[in-house]
Amino acid sequence: MQRFFTPVFAPVNQATRRVPTWVIYLLGLLPFVWMVKQLFAGQLGVDPVKAIEHQLGEYGLYFLVAGIAITPARKLLALNLIKYRRAIGVLAAFYITAHLATWLVLDIQLRWGEIWADILKRPYITIGMASFLMILPLALTSNNLSVRKLGPLKWRNLHKLTYIAVPLAAVHFVMIVKGWQPEPLIWLAVILSLLLLRRLR
Repeated sequence: MQRFFTPVFAPVNQATRRVPTWVIYLLGLLPFVWMVKQLFAGQLGVDPVKAIEHQLGEYGLYFLVAGIAITPARKLLALNLIKYRRAIGVLAAFYITAHLATWLVLDIQLRWGEIWADILKRPYITIGMASFLMILPLALTSNNLSVRKLGPLKWRNLHKLTYIAVPLAAVHFVMIVKGWQPEPLIWLAVILSLLLLRRLR
């Protein structure tokens, strides 16, 4: 299959060699800038805090999916975007951290007793927090210095947390949406499929 798609994506692979990584960071921050613009324009509805919280979480999930799709795309389609995987992962961590910060600061307003009670008693928050605690060290070690300090083997083993953190983020999305809506279930299925494809040799 890869041989079939190699001629198709060869021009794309050549083009990406000329596109620097900072462009990905710039493009990845555009949704955040657009959301801030909507906030100040009063376009986020009657509960802007909830709207911001949900949008940030969804953007984080989208970047997580993009990150785990890079390896299957290279293996199956000969589309090589490995150069941008680190940037996509950092952007995912940024949106997820902003999602959590919105909940802590703007929604719960740092009422720590209520926060801990929610973490312990509400499964969707417990799962979401577990996913965040796995994603955070991945983002903090997404640099060359961490690879040298940990060594390639330990660094790769640490980043295998991706296989747990990303599905947990999807389960959090499924549980947080009221009722059985198809969109979060589709994202969960996509994530599980991509993780399975990542394991293929």
